[in-house]
Parts: sequence; structure tokens; C-alpha cells
Amino acid sequence: MIVAGAGLPATLISKTADSKADKDAVAVVKDAPASRRQSPNVVYQADYAVIGGGIAGVCSAITAARAGLKVVLVQDRPVLGGNASSEVRLWILGATCHMGTNARWAREGGVHEELVVENMYRNREGNPVFFDALLLEKVWAEPNITLLLNTAVYQLEMTAPDRIGKVLAFNSQNSTHYEISAPFFIDTSGDGIAGFLAGAAFRMGAEKSEEFGEKFIMPDDYGQLLGHSMYFYSKDVGRPVKYVPPAFALKDIPAKVPRFKDIHRDSSGCRLWWLEWGDTLDHVFESEKIKEELWRVVYGVWDYIKNSGTFADVDNLTLEWVSTIPGKRESRRFEGDYILRQQDVANQTPFDDAIAYGGWGIDLHPSKGVYSSYPGCTQYHNKGIYTIPYRCIYSRNIGNLFLGGRLTSVSHVAFGTTRVISTGTLCAQAAALATNLCLKNGLKTPREVAEKGFVGELQQQLALTGQYIPRIKAVPPADLVQSAKLIPSSVLELSELPGNGAFRLLNRNMAMLLPLQAGKTPAMSFSVKASEATSVKVDLCYTSIAGNYTPDVVLASKTLNLATGASEMKVDFGYKLDRQRYMIVILNKNEKVSIEQSDIRLTGVLSLFFTHTQKHDEKYGVEEISYYTPERRPNGLNFAMNFTPSIKSFTASNLASGFFRPAADSTNAWVAPLSDKTPTLKCEWNKPQTVGRLVLWFDTDFDHPMESCLMGHPEDVMPFCVRKYSITDDSGQVIFETSDNRHSRVEIHLEKPVTTRTLTLHPERPLETTPVALFGFQAFKN
Repeated sequence: MIVAGAGLPATLISKTADSKADKDAVAVVKDAPASRRQSPNVVYQADYAVIGGGIAGVCSAITAARAGLKVVLVQDRPVLGGNASSEVRLWILGATCHMGTNARWAREGGVHEELVVENMYRNREGNPVFFDALLLEKVWAEPNITLLLNTAVYQLEMTAPDRIGKVLAFNSQNSTHYEISAPFFIDTSGDGIAGFLAGAAFRMGAEKSEEFGEKFIMPDDYGQLLGHSMYFYSKDVGRPVKYVPPAFALKDIPAKVPRFKDIHRDSSGCRLWWLEWGDTLDHVFESEKIKEELWRVVYGVWDYIKNSGTFADVDNLTLEWVSTIPGKRESRRFEGDYILRQQDVANQTPFDDAIAYGGWGIDLHPSKGVYSSYPGCTQYHNKGIYTIPYRCIYSRNIGNLFLGGRLTSVSHVAFGTTRVISTGTLCAQAAALATNLCLKNGLKTPREVAEKGFVGELQQQLALTGQYIPRIKAVPPADLVQSAKLIPSSVLELSELPGNGAFRLLNRNMAMLLPLQAGKTPAMSFSVKASEATSVKVDLCYTSIAGNYTPDVVLASKTLNLATGASEMKVDFGYKLDRQRYMIVILNKNEKVSIEQSDIRLTGVLSLFFTHTQKHDEKYGVEEISYYTPERRPNGLNFAMNFTPSIKSFTASNLASGFFRPAADSTNAWVAPLSDKTPTLKCEWNKPQTVGRLVLWFDTDFDHPMESCLMGHPEDVMPFCVRKYSITDDSGQVIFETSDNRHSRVEIHLEKPVTTRTLTLHPERPLETTPVALFGFQAFKN
């Protein structure tokens, strides 16, 4: 391992170019001396310079710009998006982990959420070119952002040994030099070019177990760094196409690629994540050599698919696209005031200065990648999401440098989980608002945000932009609704999930995740069919750590006898809950039994299905965990059930919880029953209030991963999201209405402030089988 070293667009200060040199440029002048020619030099003064235009950099820049900062966003590629761009085509993912773990409702918020939700609406098929355009649109829409594409930072100037004054960059497309000065910088460049040039302390490679007491330490021959990957797409053109491989293509794939059996006719995109390599090469300075080797692999794999005779129906296939730059996983990791480690991830350490979270498993890859005899990855998951402290997102020795993306302060083992796009993006969004706090309060370094007691304010600002942080309630002090009375037209009291006549074989453990109120658990019944007389074991479970959804504590069990044929399977645990909790009711596997399903989908209620058990491994510090996960729609229907008494966890009082998704053992939602055809929510004050701005929080299904490419999705708008609604004042006049909402957080600036004693929301039911749901309703003077 290597450890090194301790309101308006950005102001255009100057633009210089020799007029004679410009004149020479339009004609051939063979004898013009070099001293007469120079490239233009453009100088910008910003509040916040973002170095790196991947998803983390884009979201950080937009977050800062919306807070009023002048931002320069410097990206060394022709498109935005980094590994998620059309150049690499990796899907955006984070704590949702493809819905494959016990982390529920864990999709990342803030600008990140806005981007993936909008991409879902426009591009549910996952075309990465369309996503490029969306990112460009969102950045260009911000008047406070100056975007410099194709512009690479190559040097910087320090105003002090521990402070960056300006970065120097060059655009090879327009032959222009740029100087960008700012009081604060963030490095989201992946390899950390700004931090490296500034002398920021960084690490490369894996630590020994003794340094942090971590157990997930791989053998020496596993390698020190995760590798690079390159992908390809294929296409059926409807007629035979030949393929003559280039001379450099790798030959004899079965002999040289141990994992060759994982190659399939339709292999494409980031499902080929394991086409990876890096070995012992320097992952920054020898990246081109790594790319060249991966090109050999890619063209060799396609030769194997196309010409080996192993695969059927390949005559009409052609190679449509191959990435021209590798997707990098790991190079430099910079040191902050705290280095996150395996124990923090595994134990879900509750940091007081938490500003972000993760949920991807600790996922390490052998450095030899495609040539390794080890599995493509060694991956272990948690019982739930973990938090990342503010102290991990700034350099410990460069006083005005924030860290985002995969550059945050973590050990190599912890990096196995924090490295994914969405997790690094949350850190970068937090850095943007921390910069805003620094500038507003005269703070000279990011460290002072913590030292001078501003972390709580930072957490509040993040939460109010939609960036969920576990255990942090959003409490906007200027919200007029806090002093109002909320009067819903109706409230769902869940007594029944009606059956649809379709039965599902109980061929594995299946469960319902239910938000139960304090007191005695309700009696429940399921509609079942048994092929012969048998019994079913039913468990009532909850999780040992608040906020998790892993059923690792069994509170009660019942074994229920069933006769042949259809019947109602009734279970009454009679367990008394000390407080509101999410409970998991598990029906244990019995292939003689089928369970009726329901078409009704509800905010905060999910069916879960056992997938596998992660075995305890003391050597690596890994817990045993049974995974109960939802299925992707249109699958994953709830089970038909009845509840006595009804579940009363959907009241309007939830709108004051400060959480805008199911969390903290609550749905945090007002839900109207399906029987209410025209539901309303009235906000009433004792005296008239002047309102100029509203913020509404809707359910865009934070459990759905919304992968940005390749996967494809069943809907363009989430089924729980209210699309059409209007808002009226106390005279019944409509002050706002829309019919095409798709976002979770909607901020409404009224053309003219209204003075009223009431505001009434008139939401329309999204689907016949999905009731209206709302997480938040806020009103402000301006």
C-alpha cells in the first residue's frame, strides 16, 4: 500500500489571445515565430470549483448552484457522467443494491434522486446516450454553473502550503487554457488529480489487518486494488455478419479466462463487470496499459462468441459498441480527519456527524480480474445501511479541499462498499452545502464546520433537499404548516388486502413487511389452498437494530394446521408491541400450500421473499444474515390478508415526522383509502397566512433501484406517485395544479403570494389499485 503526503455564473476575469496569432491562424504562415503564437487563456473566479464531472461532480455542482454559489465544473471528457456516461455505460447504483439485500427504501436522495427519477420517466429502457443528454440539460439549466467539458486539470497554484488558490486546465478541443480560482474546491475526478497535485494525503492499496483491526483482509495473491473494466454491446442486424478479429485480440479464451463459462451469446454491457484487469500496474499512470489489455480481452471474447462454434444463433450478431475508456474502480483514496473502516460498516456505527449512507456490500475483486482463479468478487452484505461521517469528505491536510465520489476517506476494505456511484454522490452533495455554510459563516476550512458546531445545520439543509440521512429528522423552522391543523378527508385503516384469485405456491419462505402500531398485534388471516392436509409455520419477527429490515429476532411462532382445499389461515400472535414497529410476518416454505395474492399496492407495505443466507465467517468478520427481498414489478404482489383490528399507521400526523420515506419504524405517510374517490388534505390556520412557496413530498418508491442503463424498468412513473393534483386557497381558487408530476420532492414557487386561512391539496389516485400517499406538505412565506 502507498501512503502519500501529509447568484451568477463564475466571474470571467480575463480572456487573452495574441491578435496577430489569431490572424496567422487563418492563413498558412511558414515563417511566423513561435513567440508570436499563444493559446487563449481564460480566467474564472468561482465560489466552488468542482473537478470531475461524473455523477458525484454533477450533483455537487447543481446542489451548490441552487444554494446560490458560483460554480465552475471541470470535466476532462466530452460528456458528463463518468462511469455512468455512454463512454463506459455502468449503471448508477448504491444502497438499493438491485433490491438484493435487506436494505429497504434506501435509494439515495437530493439531486441524485431528481436525476434518476427523470431518467426513468424519459428513458426507462436505459439508453446511456439519452442519459448523457439529461445530465447536460440539467447542468446547462443552472445559471450559476460554468461548464468546461474536454478540460483537464494539469497543474495548480497554492496560496499557502495547505491551501489551493487556483487550478490550471487545458481544453484540447479549443486549444484554450483555463485558470479557475475559488475559496473551496472539491475533487470528484476519480483519480484525485487536484488532491494529488496539491499534496493531499492519500492511500493506494490494501491496509494490513493490524492498522485498523479489520478482518476482511484478502490473501496477498488476491491483489492490492480493484481493477478496471471494459464493456461491449452487440446487436442482431437481421442478416449474417462476419467478424474478423484484430490481430491483438486474445486467443484461446477457454484456456486463458477461468470464468469463460459465464460468457453467453447475449452478454453485454455492465453485466460483463468481470471483464476486469489491473494486476500490479499503477492504476493511474499505467491506466493506458490496462485499457490496452482489456481491449485484447473484449475483442477476444467477441471472437469466442462469434467464431468458436460454441454458441447458436450468432450469425446475425455484430459488435455494436466497445468502450473506449475503462471504467475504473479504485486508485487513490484520500485521507480525511476520519478513515471509515470495516467495523463501521458492519456495526452500522451511528455517527453524530453523519451526512451520507451506504448499503452496497463490501465487494472486493481480485486484481488479476478476468485472468484470476479467484471468483470475480468476494462480497458480503450488512443487515442494513451504514452512515458516513462528515470527517470523511474533506482532506486532513489541504485546508480547502473537499472529497467526493470514490475519493472519500475510507480503508481499502470499506472502499469495497463506498466506491459505488450513488454513495459517493451523497458525499459530494454534502460537500456542496458544507461549502455554502463555510462561505456564509466566514469559515476558512471544512473542518471548522464540525469544530464550530455547524454539522447539525448541514444535516438539516441536506434533509430538506431530499437527502435522507438515517436518524436525522428534517425540521424546517420557517414551515408554516408546523403551526397548522391538518385535516384529511379520510385515512386508510388497513383491514384487508383483497384477493385477486391468483394463488402463489409457497415454494420458499415468504413474508409481509407490515407497519404495526403500539399495542397488541392484530389477528391476521391469509387465503390459502392446500393440496393435502398439512401445516404451515408462521413467524412474527423484527430486527435487532432499529431502522433495519432483517428478521433476525423471532418474537413468536405458530404452527397452523390446514385441511385439503381452500381455507382461511388465521394467526393471532397476541404479542404486545411497546412502540410502533415494522414487523415481518414469515410464512415458512411448504410446497403443498399456495397463498392468494392481492393487486393492491400500498406505500410502506411490501411482500418479501427469501433468497439466500449469508453464512457467518469469523475469519472475515461476517455475520450470518437471511435475506428477504422484494421482487421487481410486475411481480412481487402483496398477499391477500385481513387484519383485526385494522392497521392504523397511515395518519396525517405522519406528515410531521421529518422523514420523507418509510423509515424509523414508520410509514411516515398519510394514505387515503381506495374508497375515497376524491381525497383531500386541508391545512388550516387560526389566522390568515401569506404563502409564496410550497414543498410537497411524494412516494417515488425508494425501494426501486432505478438503474440508469441496461436493466430496463416496467414503468416510467412509479405506481405510488401522485401524478395529478391541485391546490386551492380558502376561497376555492386553484393556486397551482399539474397533471404530470413524477418527482418525490416538488418545490412550487407561486407566481404571486396568496394570503389564506387554508390550503387544500386535491390529489388524484395514481392507479385503481394504488391509493393516494403523501410524505410531506410544507408552506413558506418565500
